[in-house]
Amino acid sequence: MPVHPDLVALLRAHLDEFPANRDGRIFTGPRRGIIRDGTYLPVWHAARKRALTPAERAAGIAGRPYDFRHACVSAWLNAGVNPPQVAEWAGHGVKVLLRVYAKCISGGQAEAMRRIEAALPATSPKPPDSPEQAR
Repeated sequence: MPVHPDLVALLRAHLDEFPANRDGRIFTGPRRGIIRDGTYLPVWHAARKRALTPAERAAGIAGRPYDFRHACVSAWLNAGVNPPQVAEWAGHGVKVLLRVYAKCISGGQAEAMRRIEAALPATSPKPPDSPEQAR
């Protein structure tokens, strides 16, 4: 999956300081196990309170960590990345991806028409100007 270079640098620095544990986890809870909701949600809510306005918080922006995943997948689709590729990166099947995210795809009609026209052969016949020409 594509990852921004700045995030890659942060992740590599984290791994240098905190190598993955025996089962491959790179982020672990206080006892090196699975991170539970009770571990990260208080920090998550404090960060939301600090980073967002009251109106943004009330609107539900970044209400839960999963919302970032949803926003990322939606952004990839709206950027025109092919759904099979997005599904692979997101760990979905195409059918599930489109069922969940189709409503998140917006705009793009003009670009879609441009792509269709570009894909058509240049020699395709033009429609007649009048019904008499069609005969």
